[in-house]
Amino acid sequence: MTLYPLDIRLRTIRENMMSNFGENSTASEVLASKDLSGKTIFITGGNSGLGMESGRAMAAQGAHVVLAGRDQGKLDDAVSSIKNENPDAQIETIICDLGSLESVQSCGKEASQRLGKIDVLLNNAGVMACPHSKTADGFEMQFGTNHVGHFLLTKQLMPLIEKGQDKRIVNLSSRGHHITPVNLDDPNFENREYNEWASYGQSKTANILFTVGLENRFADKGIHAYAVHPGGIQTNLGRHMSEEEEAALVARVTENDPDFSWKTIPQGAATQCWAATAAELEGKGGVYCEDCHVAEVDDTSPNSGVRSYALDQASADRLWSMSEEMVGESFSA
Repeated sequence: MTLYPLDIRLRTIRENMMSNFGENSTASEVLASKDLSGKTIFITGGNSGLGMESGRAMAAQGAHVVLAGRDQGKLDDAVSSIKNENPDAQIETIICDLGSLESVQSCGKEASQRLGKIDVLLNNAGVMACPHSKTADGFEMQFGTNHVGHFLLTKQLMPLIEKGQDKRIVNLSSRGHHITPVNLDDPNFENREYNEWASYGQSKTANILFTVGLENRFADKGIHAYAVHPGGIQTNLGRHMSEEEEAALVARVTENDPDFSWKTIPQGAATQCWAATAAELEGKGGVYCEDCHVAEVDDTSPNSGVRSYALDQASADRLWSMSEEMVGESFSA
């Protein structure tokens, strides 16, 4: 196999950052030796699933956790659940609807008033395989929520991140990025037939390209970004799928990976908690992680690795410029 400069750089990084954890590790196991006292962790999609579990595990290690979501009632339920287990948990909530730029801007303003810093931003929220619909600002729902909303939120929160100690941004991506690159000429399906999986795939590729863009622009400020594939987990992310569609998805996955099995939510939250805290990642961002390690560039494997198009610098720059136009704000270091 021919190795190109990017492949060599990422393989060197990967070899230097081998983890003691793997696909069956849980968030609590990954964080067991960590003292997160004094750290502020901001988590989108924090009212359920991987976001809530990451918040629970981090709060258990002393972190001050801010759970962001669009439904205050669900956020309150998440806080109650976490505090039932850990009454001393430092945890609060903030409203943020990633499908509305106005809501994202309001969240950023409120956060700047309430918080003194953010050590780790965990862009965890997302939607998957939903019917064709649009955000409040007219973007295709999956691209608009999974990427554009997080792009603007990260921009809004960057002054707080710059004041942080760890200064890490973790973007939840997916092996779904294997489906397709971002269609940079028509990201909102205005001139092509909508396909829910192509939409999901390009939004997850966008999460990785955004990670590359962040690393290139902010690494010199000590801010590092990581993209994460959590694994296959049954959460409410798949709420738009019928039983038949879910069965078809499992069939496709197991055809490529006969040993596939669903991860539990604690196992699914492990890699993003690892990316947020692992000492071996210090100062080395712009990478894609899976099963608590940095993945290799692989354009052929159906069940592992990161596609080279998701790390392409030119595509990352073009996506960044397009995203600035979409949100109507410049986002530079």
